[in-house]
Amino acid sequence: MNIGVFCNNVTLVSAILLVLLILLQQRGASLGAGMGGSGELYTERRGLEKSIFNVTIVVAVIFVLSILSVLVIG
Repeated sequence: MNIGVFCNNVTLVSAILLVLLILLQQRGASLGAGMGGSGELYTERRGLEKSIFNVTIVVAVIFVLSILSVLVIG
């Protein structure tokens, strides 16, 4: 297995994980929140919500690095 195929697989898996993690986050779950009218103040993330947020950041960094490696390696 060459490095290009590996980088493509990492990009695909991290993209799918990133979409799922973003959809799991529950910020402003009401219909009005989608239009910008949530009306809630910022609250601190705790527990599982904080863990999902941190994992989302890590997966996003992996996604960007894998895309850059595909561009550089080819």
